[in-house]
Parts: sequence; C-alpha cells; structure tokens
Amino acid sequence: MTDTPRPDAPQLPTHFVPADVEGPLYERWVERGYFTADPSSDKPRFSLVIPPPNVTGSLHLGHALEQSMMDALTRRARMRGFDTLWLPGMDHASIAVNNLVERYLSETEGKGRFDYSREQFVEKAWEWKARYGGQILGQMRRLGDGVDWSRERFTMDDGLSRAVQTIFKRLYDDDLIYRAERIINWCPRDLTALSDIEVDHADEPGELVSIRYGDGDAAIVVATTRAETMLGDTAVAVHPDDDRYRHLIGTEVPLPLTGRRIPIIADDHVDPSFGTGAVKVTPAHDPNDFEIGRRHDLPMPTILDERAVITAPGPFQGLNRLEARTAIVAALREDGRIVAEKRPYVHSVGHCSRCETIVEPRLSLQWWVRVETLAKAAGDAVRDGRVVIEPASMAGRYFQWVDGLRDWNISRQLWWGHRIPVWYSPDGDDVCLGPDEQPPAGWTQDEDVLDTWFSSALWPFSTLGWPDDTEDLRAYYPTTVLVTGYDILFFWVVRMMLFGLYAMDGAVPFQTVLLHGLVRDPTGKKMSKSRGNVIDPLLWMDTYGADATRLSLLQGANPGADQAVNTEWVVGARNFCTKLWNATRFALISGATVAGPVPASVEGPDAWILSRLAEVITEVDELYERYEFAKIADVLYHFAWDEVCDWYIELAKLSLGDESGDTTRRVLGEVLDALLRLLHPMVPFVTEELWTALTGGESVVVADWPVADLGRSDPAATADVATIQAVVTEVRRFRSDQGVKPSQRVPATVSGASPSTEPAIRALLRLAEPGDGFAATASLTTGRGVAVDFDLSGTIDVAAERSRLTKDRAAAEKERAVNAGKLGNAAFTGKAPDAVVAKVRDRLAAAEAELVRIDAALAALPTA
Repeated sequence: MTDTPRPDAPQLPTHFVPADVEGPLYERWVERGYFTADPSSDKPRFSLVIPPPNVTGSLHLGHALEQSMMDALTRRARMRGFDTLWLPGMDHASIAVNNLVERYLSETEGKGRFDYSREQFVEKAWEWKARYGGQILGQMRRLGDGVDWSRERFTMDDGLSRAVQTIFKRLYDDDLIYRAERIINWCPRDLTALSDIEVDHADEPGELVSIRYGDGDAAIVVATTRAETMLGDTAVAVHPDDDRYRHLIGTEVPLPLTGRRIPIIADDHVDPSFGTGAVKVTPAHDPNDFEIGRRHDLPMPTILDERAVITAPGPFQGLNRLEARTAIVAALREDGRIVAEKRPYVHSVGHCSRCETIVEPRLSLQWWVRVETLAKAAGDAVRDGRVVIEPASMAGRYFQWVDGLRDWNISRQLWWGHRIPVWYSPDGDDVCLGPDEQPPAGWTQDEDVLDTWFSSALWPFSTLGWPDDTEDLRAYYPTTVLVTGYDILFFWVVRMMLFGLYAMDGAVPFQTVLLHGLVRDPTGKKMSKSRGNVIDPLLWMDTYGADATRLSLLQGANPGADQAVNTEWVVGARNFCTKLWNATRFALISGATVAGPVPASVEGPDAWILSRLAEVITEVDELYERYEFAKIADVLYHFAWDEVCDWYIELAKLSLGDESGDTTRRVLGEVLDALLRLLHPMVPFVTEELWTALTGGESVVVADWPVADLGRSDPAATADVATIQAVVTEVRRFRSDQGVKPSQRVPATVSGASPSTEPAIRALLRLAEPGDGFAATASLTTGRGVAVDFDLSGTIDVAAERSRLTKDRAAAEKERAVNAGKLGNAAFTGKAPDAVVAKVRDRLAAAEAELVRIDAALAALPTA
C-alpha cells in the first residue's frame, strides 16, 4: 500500500479522531433537518417514541444501548425511504425530583419541604429543573441520536398536562377511577404511597416472635416479625377446619398490653400447616389482614402515622416502629407472653426503590384505576396479534402481569407532579373537571398528585397532540415499534397498553414491543455505584468515540437477553472503526470510484466480493426484521474486516496495476459505498466522514439503503476465492511453524491450483519462481488438494529452528501430561465443578493438537 495519493483523490487524515468530528457532524445533521419528520409527506411511515428518561437522569449504559438500537432502526428506515419520526422527551419523575429538590433546599437554604407553601415548593422545583434537569438530552446528542428535536416533549408541559386531565376525567366519568381506603405501600421517608413495582424486596435478618394471647385452655399462640403492629390487632384468625382451635372460634381473647379483648374468627385464608396455624389480624397494617377484616367487618384502627411513629395511646406512643418493636417485645417478655424468639430470622423486606427506606403497609384513602376491563383489552391485543412482543419468549411475562393485574393506586402524596383534577366544596361535595373547566368559587383541589407512570402511560399519543385530532397523531399513531428494557414491561408497557387502547378507541399504541436485556459488568453482575462496577458511557465516548461505544453495545444486543460488557469490547470496536478508515483511505489513494455503472461482467475476486455483498445485504435485511442487532453487527464486522479488508483489498492490490485495474477500482468503490451505508445506522459518524469522502454525496444519513443485486451470484468465483483463502491460510501457518518470516520470498512450486487461483496464491504467499537447480526441502499438501514444494535452504537456520520446536514440544508434552493426570484422577473428576473439569479437558485437547502441529513441523524441516 502506498501513502502517496493520486492528485485528484479526496483527502482523508491519516487517523480518525472522533472528538474532532462528532459534535460538528451532529449539529450539521440537525441544522439540515435530516431528523425532522414530515406528516404531509406521501412516504410510508416509521415512528417510535423514546422511553422518556427522568429529568434527573444522566446517560448510563442501559440508555446508550437502548438509544443505539432505536437510532439504528430509525436511520435505516430513513434510508429506506420512510418518513421517520423518533420523538424525544423527558419524564418529570415525581418522587426523584421531590427528593432532589428537598435535598437542594436543605443544602442551600437550610429548609425542608414543609417550610414552604405548596406553590412555593413547586416554583422551586421548576427552577431546579431549569438549572439542573435534562442534562441527558445533551448526552443524547453526543451519542448521535437522530431524534426530531422540534417535537421534544416533557410530561408536564402544557400539552401533556391537558392530556392527563382529559383522560382522568374520561376514566372518572366511566367509573374507571375511584377513591377508596385500601392497604398501600407507604414510604415513611418520602411520605407518599408507592405502587408494588416501586418496592424492592430483599432478604434481611430480623426476628420472629411467638406471642401467647390468653391463658390455659383458651390460650392461642401467634408469631410475627412486626411485634409493634399487635397494638392494632382486632382479631385472631384460624382455619375453620383446624380441630385444634375449633372450640375457640367465636370466643374472645385478651390482647396483651392493651386491656382490649378481640375475637377468634375462622377464615379460609389461614394456612393451618404454617407456624401455629393461628394468625394475628391487623387490618390497617397488612394487606392480607385487610382482606380478612373486610370479610369479617372488623374494626381497622391505624396505630402508625405517616412517619411510622406509634399513635396508639399508652406507654409506646411517640416511639418509631423500630423503637416500639424492641420495647413491646421487652414488655411482653416481662409479662410472660413470649413463647419463642428466633434471631436472626431472615425474611423478605420491602424497600422504597428511590430512598431504600423500609416500606410500611398502611391503610390509606387513595385514588385507584379500575383495571379489569382495561387489562383484558391489553391482553387480547397481544393474543390476537395486533401487538407483537419480541422476543416471543417474553410474551409469557407480559400475560403474567396483565392477566393478574390489580387495581392501580395512582395517587401520590407529593407536590411535584400532575395534581388530581378533583375539587371539593366546603360541604364535602366533589367534582372532577377537565382541562377547559373551572372549579366553582370556594372549592379546593385534591392535595395529591398522580403517579408518574400515569402520565407516562399516555406517552405514545399525548406526545402527538392527543386529545386534539392533530396531523401528527393521524400520521404517526400507532407507532411502529417500542424499544425498551424488559425490566419496565409492567412499569410502562402494560400501562401504555391500558390507556392507549382506551383513549384511542381500540387502536394499539405500538405494533411491536422490542424488549432488550440489561447491561451488566464483565462478571455478569448488575452495575451499581455501591459495588463500584459502573461503566460510564460518557467516559467511553471521550476515550474511544461514540461509534465505538455504540458498536460495542450493539454487538451484545440479543433480544431479551442481558449482556456483560467490558473495556475490551469497546477497544475492539474502536479498532474496527480504524480498520474501516484505513481501508477507505487506501481505496481513495488507489482511485476507487463510484462513478458510472459496475460492469455487468466481472471476474475473479471482483465477482466474488460483489456476490458476497449481495448475500450480506440480504442477510442484514432479514436480521433487521427480527431485531437481531448482535447478529447484524457480527455479520457486518466480519464481512468488513475479514472479507473486504483482509482478503478483497489484498487481492485487489494484485490487479490495480494491470488491465483489469479500472474494473477493480469501480468494484472497490461500489463495495465500500454499500458497506458504509450498511454500517451507518450502527456507527454513524465514521461512516459519514468516509462515505462523503468516497462518493462526494451530501450525507449518508439521506443516502439510499443498499439493495441486494441477486444477479451477481457467482459460484465459480466464490469457489476460487475459497481455495485461495484456504491455501494461503494453511501455507502461512506452515511458514510460521518453519520460522520463515512473512516478508521473506521463498522459491516454490505450486501444483493442483487452477490458472485462475495460482497467480494470487503465489503473490499473497510471496513465492518466488523456482530457478535452475531448484530442490525442494519441504512440502505441504493443503486440504484443497494444492501442493506446495519449498526450497528453504538458506532461508532458515535449520538447527536453531529444530531446537526451538523441540523445546516447544517438551512444553506441550508437559502440559498434556499434567492435564491427562488430572483427568485420570477420580478424586479430581468426582469433586471438581463441571466447568473446571471441562476446562482441563479443553487444555488436554489443545496440548495434543499442539503436539501434532509441532511433530508435523519437525518432520517438514530440511534434513540438512
């Protein structure tokens, strides 16, 4: 390869420096409007909405993976001639913002949330959002996201607020939203209700205390991990068929420490085989007890306030729940009521997913969505094929959620968020108002705000202008595909199905749901700051570039499967971009062109690479239809590196200087043009630089997607190149085994090769024509039936090479003996893990193969 360019060749720098080009390129794309959708266009539509990142968030590897997938889909759709909309935006993240603003105000003003009026706090939150929120949007630009910035939305902007009020009123008027007292998950730190999916459960050591209620024949023993809740007991329940307690059903028993008497009731919910077969019933502080209480019309006294402090009158009033637990157990012990104590007792404990505070079940008046009919519609839409879940294996998880859906608690006791659009009169009357209605004078609005996921559930249609009949809504709804992690299948996907089908008269919110896995650390562990194993994609982009970051993630993006990543991946992806750069730079220097048609009749490697290009285009198109990003990346990586760079370009160099050179230059330009377009959705920046230099075109962003020319199939050329590849590979390995340098020319004869393959074989292997007196000192017959006889005299030090190979053989023999000994030891194979035994077997097989190779190399050495 020469570094001297042709005078008329476009110039490329010697090296690709991502930091120098990525930012300016992206801004140029945005300024030219390449990512702006046009609903008035007569093109077919392709649309998707971004899963809105929290306004508090910054780009992490999960975002980078997800957005790289979406960008690849939309860039390809745009190149295929679709009017393409990728709609960006952010979520207001009620609880997270409340926490951050409270912390900010504590640090800057020394005040807490309740030191402000509601209006003052909300104003502070908007100020915080303007100053600190939304940094992830700038990071999306760095990644290269081709989103339509002109349509950016926020879940609390005016339009989306109008949509939230509209659907709330419709659901309310249809009796699908109601207010009722139910047991909810309560966070004593954030002072708000949480949905089930906002609670993380983890095993923790606690205590299991068995307490005797009553005495003598009337005594009954219950066990609990939350002794403090006994202050709110209103019954003891047993199974109606449990003979041990049949005589006690309908009687009363004294509740220790309180002086109250509570009934012993029979309920089928009780498992007689678990523990003592008797359970204490605290209806206001346990979801199962609440249901028992409803069935038996039990009192439901609340004995913990919103901060989990005891409110029941008596010696424990004012203690927090943990202090009360210790004090109550001590008092019961002193009173002789403790039958047994087990410490530690490991059990599952719920924590707030935001602040990690232990969650408290609590009876509370809340707003709920009645989901039965909505959930059935959401299940039917997937069952009848209107919505397809990819991978199909995830559909079972979807049905598990949607078929077992319980009414959804949508109210949160916060100040940042969409306020419940219900007003109350001084006399206690209430009214739900839509966005264009005004409350009567003197009426007050409900204090609660809506669960963040309520507004996010409207995202596919509210962002397009609903409830108004907009041009965007008509053009882009339903969206084509939703790309999101399987971990928010219930958080978000199910809820969008509920509301989309309801609001849009049965029209689904998306045609396909593509679920990707989580990005984990190199050992497969979930990344977390506490573990210290977080990989920052922004640092990767600073060091290796956005293209390398994207490609390294897409290489592991198998639908629905988690992936483990490490720095080696992104280094390899960066090296790939460098390889692509160098190949295109060589092509430009060599005069590769995209001008004019490719000759209808081409031969040899030119015919082979055009045939392979058609096959690769076809395969990539099929893989995109199945969302197989990892396989797409693998196919293009190996086609580009192995076939185009390592083989075709090397073969092309042999013909660039002869009469077929112009054809090869045109074919080389054609292949790189198509290859860069195929790669663009995954690595947009480097392909833009290279494609515009190669073709002189406006931008690869708006170039046409390659179309496979299936008429280019050439089995004969393919077979010839396969022979060249096999022979060259085997002979290069043989030369290496003999200690012959790759650059060294060696006299040799070649037999068994065809006239169409022998010149390339000789050239690539640097085989000199045999002169007078040629005498072969080594021979190799390849698997393709091509034999090569070498004269190695004078090219290697036979004695030194024999000594080197003999030492290598001794090392391989030792490795073979060690591993064979382990496998012959029954104590080792019987006790060692299967993975360890398998590794030893692999090492034995490798050692035996190495011995075969070395023996062949020794046998091939000249005898003198």
